[in-house]
Amino acid sequence: MRLTTKMKIVLVAASTFLFAMIAINARATYGAKISVDEPQYLLSALSLIEDGDLDISDELDEQRYWTYHPLKLNQQTIDLNEDGQRISPHDPLLPALLAVPIGIGGWVAAKVALALIASLTAAVTLWVAIRRFEVSENIATVIIGLCFASPPMTAYATQVYPEMPAALCLITGIGLATSNLDRTKLLWLSVVVTALPWLSVKYVPVAAMLVLYSGARYWKKEKKDLLIACTVLLISGLVYLFVHKRIYGGWTVYASGDHFVNGEFEVVGRNPNFFARTRRLTGLLFDQGFGLIAWAPFYFALIPSFIALVKWRVKNSSILWLTAATGWSVATWVALTMHGWWWPGRQLVIVLPAVIIAITLLAERKKIWRWFICTSAVSAITGWIWLAIESQTGNRTLVVDFEEMPYPIYRFIRLIFPNFRDFGTKATLLNALWIALSCLATLALFKNKDQSEVISIQAEEATDSFIES
Repeated sequence: MRLTTKMKIVLVAASTFLFAMIAINARATYGAKISVDEPQYLLSALSLIEDGDLDISDELDEQRYWTYHPLKLNQQTIDLNEDGQRISPHDPLLPALLAVPIGIGGWVAAKVALALIASLTAAVTLWVAIRRFEVSENIATVIIGLCFASPPMTAYATQVYPEMPAALCLITGIGLATSNLDRTKLLWLSVVVTALPWLSVKYVPVAAMLVLYSGARYWKKEKKDLLIACTVLLISGLVYLFVHKRIYGGWTVYASGDHFVNGEFEVVGRNPNFFARTRRLTGLLFDQGFGLIAWAPFYFALIPSFIALVKWRVKNSSILWLTAATGWSVATWVALTMHGWWWPGRQLVIVLPAVIIAITLLAERKKIWRWFICTSAVSAITGWIWLAIESQTGNRTLVVDFEEMPYPIYRFIRLIFPNFRDFGTKATLLNALWIALSCLATLALFKNKDQSEVISIQAEEATDSFIES
């Protein structure tokens, strides 16, 4: 039986969901399945479904978090008035999305809902890769399916953070922005762009890139409709600021946080050294603990794939460049830290669908990269399953000590990649080495001018056979 496009999309969605569910019972920290910022989102969701507001003071007093966090909780918020009102310093859209699930089935249902969002994100990414970037269906199905079953995508498919819903908004926005825009699609694009800041204010720059790209592409054709859409977005932005000022007491949610009593913009850092943060440009990729490659080696193809987009003049590739570069810049210079109490890659998840499409395009045109990406993705999935099982049997957690996992491939990677938390001579030399290797891998793409444009028929047939089986 030959699989249709819809069946392939369903297959990728289903595999993403199933791999995500492997870690649904994993512990974030010792003694708690859900920890750090996650309880804040769940308590806000519970308050929305039970009380119709974001005041979590009663939930904190009653320790409603005890079923999934039977430890002392970092409350993260302060009394906002004389009545002791407390509002979590996290944007409200994720709690709104999880309110009904948590009301029906508690924290488990909330995680299942996030896994469903992850499966939808994978499905939309596959559809966009096929329809907007004209990637071979079979290759896209295999590569995108493997990437979404690998960390950090599968990690944030069940951890309670806004990263995966944001990734869904981004890839939906890319699909809309690269289509033939009409009023209906502009309306949906406006919804997507509006949703991103309500998931987190840190997503504003990426949302702005979607607007700028659409405006530059369709200004001459759809000037009137674009002006209307921009007006709607301007109004929604003013509403965002008004609501935050009224509810949180500042222009962002951080105004209600106990860590930012001296000013909400301390979330970027009290005395940020932006020059020093520049090392994160490569650290987000090469760091032995929090870099993408350490846990999913196929991300070594990231730099070559984006250079290849330019070399091959791939249709619509500028939107991939713009969104990925913007998200990477926020993670580099705006985020308070690259290393935190969360799973690695958190700040990049929103733009990884764009990265995965770029990697898929490279895999389609270069057979050697295809095999590297597939085999390293299998390794990444194996490592994630290993850690997920350990995190449910008492040997490991997803936040405290995941770097001590004895998975052999990860242990080897730690030896040959730099440690950006101790950026001494050794780390500097290793960082320079991996930058050089990335450049050499990129230069190899320029050896053959014509062969890079043609997909191997034999490889295509092999992929077809794999899909059908």
